Amino acid sequence: MQLNIKYFGLIAEITTCTEETLELSNATIADLKNVLIGKYPELNTKDFQIAQNKEIVSNETLISGEELALLPPFSGG
Repeated sequence: MQLNIKYFGLIAEITTCTEETLELSNATIADLKNVLIGKYPELNTKDFQIAQNKEIVSNETLISGEELALLPPFSGG
């Protein structure tokens, strides 16, 4: 299945793009992280979360092919 992945903040700087499409089937979020760290090794040293359909999901979550985004830690107040 084709996954449309959006990158924000520091993650976009590391990947040098704001979005891309990857091919991945029957995968979990952990599988996606492994693929992305293989492609962008610097991600291994960064904290980030993955959202699916605008909701933060765990590593065990199955990818449904809907909207995915890598989010860096946010500072706020």
